[in-house]
Amino acid sequence: MAGFHNEHEPLGGSILSKTTIICGILAFIAVVLLAKRMVLGLGSVTNLNNGYPWGLWIVYDVVIGTAFACGGYAMAVLTYILNKGEYHPLVRPALLASCFGYTLGGISIIFDLGRWWNAWHILVPGYMQTNSVMFEVALCVMAYILVLWVEFAPAILTRFKLLHLRKKLDKVLFVFIALGVLLPSMHQSSLGTLLVVMGYQIHELWQTPILPLLFLMSAITMGFSIVVFEALLGSGGFQRSVKHEMPQLGKLAAIIRTMMIVYLVVRFGDLAVRGALGAIFTSGLKSVMFLIEIALFATPVVLFSSAQKRASKKFLWIGACCLLLAGALYRLDAFLVAYQTGAGWSYFPSVQELLVTIGIIAAEILLYIVFVRKFPVFYTHKLTPAELAAAHTK
Repeated sequence: MAGFHNEHEPLGGSILSKTTIICGILAFIAVVLLAKRMVLGLGSVTNLNNGYPWGLWIVYDVVIGTAFACGGYAMAVLTYILNKGEYHPLVRPALLASCFGYTLGGISIIFDLGRWWNAWHILVPGYMQTNSVMFEVALCVMAYILVLWVEFAPAILTRFKLLHLRKKLDKVLFVFIALGVLLPSMHQSSLGTLLVVMGYQIHELWQTPILPLLFLMSAITMGFSIVVFEALLGSGGFQRSVKHEMPQLGKLAAIIRTMMIVYLVVRFGDLAVRGALGAIFTSGLKSVMFLIEIALFATPVVLFSSAQKRASKKFLWIGACCLLLAGALYRLDAFLVAYQTGAGWSYFPSVQELLVTIGIIAAEILLYIVFVRKFPVFYTHKLTPAELAAAHTK
């Protein structure tokens, strides 16, 4: 808008607080437990078994965690591919969260591998299994982590006043932005393909040939939701006004609502076509989990139904939280609750598994706080002379 000047600036302030201290302690506990896992093996920390070769770590850190980290991807599509420049102030905070979400998720995969010392095989052509969905996911996630940090590099270069390097990077940044849209589109959909190839082992309420589409749609919507969530959470946690971002957050809510309507129509249409609608009420615990999941998905459709509601921080907050919970529960249900490996096998995460996951989340929060205080991440709205004059007369 004419007359306005905006720029990214560090928030400043002390890094030490109750939040960062607690997060630091939880992250340290996770590091200790992961060290124990590396020395004594997976069985010393997890409840994994031959029937359940993956558990909470893979499902949260990779499947759920990377969907939570789709804010950068979703905003890149909206801002750069669809050329909606008005959303640019929301891009860098979303990108930073994506950097940490994907980086910590990628690192955590190493700890979930039985033979982690062979992880380097994925980069050697002689060992590559190009027909494997897991191979495609792993390669895309690794590449996307590098792309994310290149996309965030302008903030780092600005912080250290390496402006000449930033100018050079800006000339080729469009290539990485394009990759930043392509790679998550590939691996988020392929996470759904992982379940397709498992066939009858996944319950019919979740098993469908269109799982790649459903996973991609929900990931993009979760990406928009995490942007709304972070903006509102940051306004309280960092005492930062989001007044000038509310119009964009409201428009994101409208996009979320539209995408959720389409998602639910596709989801129930698929159940109808496959003749699986009856299973919604006859599958015991799975029915309960499915209905909770759908109720959470449907909540933003109601809460974001009018412009007035979309202008409310309260409705934006509740709607974004419900959709994030819905997307997380959908992935948890699909990978663990709906997984029917056969009689005699069961799985529930150990306390140590839970502590590691909580520690990873805490580490992400801690790093995010450090970066937004020390690096130019948030847009700072600069008052015009007219606004300054109005402020002084109050």
